[in-house]
Amino acid sequence: MSDATMNGAAGAWPVDYQKAANADWPIAPSDPRQEDPEYRKVQEERLERVWATPKGWRYWSDVNNTTIGVWYTAASFGFMLFAGVLGLMIRAQLAVPDNDFLSATFYNQVYTLHGTVMMFLFAVPIFEAVAIILLPQMLGARDLPFPRLSAFGFWCFIIGGVFVAGSIFFDSAPTGGWFMYPPLTTQERFTPGYGPDVWLLGLSFIEVASIAAAVELIVGTLKCRPPGMRINLMPLYAWYVLVVATMILFAFPPLIAGDILFELERLFGWPFFDPERGGDPVLWQHLFWIFGHPEVYIVFLPAIALIAMIVPTFARRPILGYSWIVLAAVGTGFLSFGLWAHHMYTTGLPAMSLGFFSAASEAVAIPTGVQIFVFLATLLTGRVTYQVPMLFVLGSLGVFVFGGITGVMVAIAPFDWQAHDSYFVVAHLHYVLVGGMVFPLVAGVYYFWPVVGQKRLSDKLGRIAFWLMFVGFNLAFAPMHWSGLMGMPRRVWTYPAGLGLEWPNLISSGGGFVFAAGFLVVVFDVLRPKGHVPVAERNTWNAGTLEWLAETEDKNWGVRSIPIVTTRYPLWEQPRFMEDVDKGRFYLPDAEENLRETLVTSVLDAKPIQCLRVPGPSWMPFWAAVFLGAVFILAVFHLWMATIVAMGLALVAIIVWLWRGTSFVPEKKEKDVGRGLSLPLYMSGPQSVSWWAMFITMTGDATAFLSLVFGYYFFFTIHQDFPPPGMENAPGQLWPMLSLALFASAWGLAVAANRLNRAGRVPLARLAMGGGGVLSLLAAAALLWAPYATGLDPVVHVYPAIVWTLAIWTAVHAAVGTIMLFYCLARSLAGKLTPEYDIDICNVALYWHFMGGTALVTIGTISLFPLVA
Repeated sequence: MSDATMNGAAGAWPVDYQKAANADWPIAPSDPRQEDPEYRKVQEERLERVWATPKGWRYWSDVNNTTIGVWYTAASFGFMLFAGVLGLMIRAQLAVPDNDFLSATFYNQVYTLHGTVMMFLFAVPIFEAVAIILLPQMLGARDLPFPRLSAFGFWCFIIGGVFVAGSIFFDSAPTGGWFMYPPLTTQERFTPGYGPDVWLLGLSFIEVASIAAAVELIVGTLKCRPPGMRINLMPLYAWYVLVVATMILFAFPPLIAGDILFELERLFGWPFFDPERGGDPVLWQHLFWIFGHPEVYIVFLPAIALIAMIVPTFARRPILGYSWIVLAAVGTGFLSFGLWAHHMYTTGLPAMSLGFFSAASEAVAIPTGVQIFVFLATLLTGRVTYQVPMLFVLGSLGVFVFGGITGVMVAIAPFDWQAHDSYFVVAHLHYVLVGGMVFPLVAGVYYFWPVVGQKRLSDKLGRIAFWLMFVGFNLAFAPMHWSGLMGMPRRVWTYPAGLGLEWPNLISSGGGFVFAAGFLVVVFDVLRPKGHVPVAERNTWNAGTLEWLAETEDKNWGVRSIPIVTTRYPLWEQPRFMEDVDKGRFYLPDAEENLRETLVTSVLDAKPIQCLRVPGPSWMPFWAAVFLGAVFILAVFHLWMATIVAMGLALVAIIVWLWRGTSFVPEKKEKDVGRGLSLPLYMSGPQSVSWWAMFITMTGDATAFLSLVFGYYFFFTIHQDFPPPGMENAPGQLWPMLSLALFASAWGLAVAANRLNRAGRVPLARLAMGGGGVLSLLAAAALLWAPYATGLDPVVHVYPAIVWTLAIWTAVHAAVGTIMLFYCLARSLAGKLTPEYDIDICNVALYWHFMGGTALVTIGTISLFPLVA
């Protein structure tokens, strides 16, 4: 590709956007008034005013994606530095044999929090944080569709993170490892105190933030792309975001389900993991590693996404094999869910299961290798310039490939039996995670910093940081392969002299401090005063994708006008593209009504279908997160009345948030968004972004529910008699069948309310809403009465415990469904829900489809399955 083409020289691309985009919507010439500088100045002033960041204390009420993303990123890096200090304490303790630098108990707290914070408070949140900043810019969107949801997720993350990480300062940190295997952690005689509860409830709250961000990112990627950016033209980063956010949606809910079972055993003695009462601790391993092994790829793939954006820029050519790398990313995400027993080879799994999981663990190397080879091929066929970001990219590829080789080794069951729970596995894990995630992340910091901070970081400091990190990392973790093969187990507090472990550990400890010094150079480079550093020129790396439309003077509006995109690298391949964007020649160049707006497009071909108005700054996400966080935190200390009060306040905050900030009724039906295109301001049903958000959220919710159902059938498979003798007729059929009939009626009324409202039969729709809510409560009561009436005591045996758990899960969701229907009824009575503006009842009807399925599966499992088993 010639430099002239890369710079969008005139004549390199057709001027006729209608033809170039092959669009089936009208693309008229831009408004001639956009050529008037004074006219554009008035537009820009309005845009600046509408998208302005609040001042003073109100700054913390901001919801703009750039602001929230910066907060999120800073907090994630802060937690990483905290975990890094804990890691250095571990290496200081293990530097020499028989060391007493840390006590045994405190060492357990340190290594548990090191792993917990790195995995839950850095590795996954940093992906979501960076994506919240970059994704809207890459998609040419003004913001993501639910900015207040992003703010809510951030506040959940920071509250939960401070609670978990801060526990070590009160000698209350968990001590059972970042995986918290029972029965060590479920029984007070082994782990007294609040440590496991802090871990369980704190991280459950943090997982709320992760799933909230995943919903935002999926909907944003699918529905907020610029016109013309068909799904096969998306930046590779957007593809990776879509894959990883979907993985979060299916990986985190099983852990939430496991947390529920875990905490019920800790708080109330329900014996899910107690073999003496029918439980089995292996169930926790299944639920944890169904989350835990996909999480490795949830961490790895976003880092690869950064490499996929950096490599073409410095190779000065488009990525080679776009379709291959997309298929490889999707394949990696899919295969990663077949590997969870990779961590369970020593638990006594059948030989056939070992063979299957071993094969799957090796097969995932194929799509991973495809991605690596695509990058190498792109570099080999381009003209590479070796700037600081490329140094970290190349270092990452080398380190990760070495970690991948050891990964194939531990995927083989006989080898894993020898290396399991040794420092060989510690070395492999860090080679994969640091090589596959930290090095690309630092590359991304140096590459994208001009977008965020308007100035380039220091090349000199960057090179110093790279060599310190690269050399230090390999010094720290390469010797661990040797010490692991020599027999050094993981998670040991100290070791005796004379075993040959002194030098490997001493070298590892020294390397750890060298690596930390390199990372501190990066931190210094980011935080140092830069008053003397010149502002970076626009598109400083001469990249081809939309995020480099960012102006050197930070603009909160994102893009000056939302462009028409017809190629994968529009800054290279569409002539005068940046000029057209800056002069407002595309869509939404103004904010005439002084409201924040962006475009919604169709999922596959990015045809513009709606002008979406997004909410501005608000304190409600903050208060909702505070009160919801209080629910989890107060439950740790068994302050049940305060917990219930906090739950009520959280519900009120969420309802007020929804009432004030969603389902805007516009002052007109359509808006002229530019170039002869008028779009509706309001859409409901499958075209609506909120419908998609509800569908995606309920998919995650259904995954958690099915994980609990998996627990029921897991216990069925390991017990000769399940239900056990004396419980065969519980919870019976009468009350569960009555409950199912009531649930079916409530579901029917919810669906009828939606249809009646749309047909204009508002009084009947309101009656259906109220009646459905009442029937839902009655159905929940009947379902809970069934195990109570038949005398099922959840403390006695795991069978009544899992039956009660499924019943309570369904009843709680029925209560939520009731609140939703009553909320719609109140909106209708207030005139905010009408036959024309019906987003609320459409979304609630969708919820009730999932609710009906939940009730059917629950009652079929606990009431009908025992009859045929």
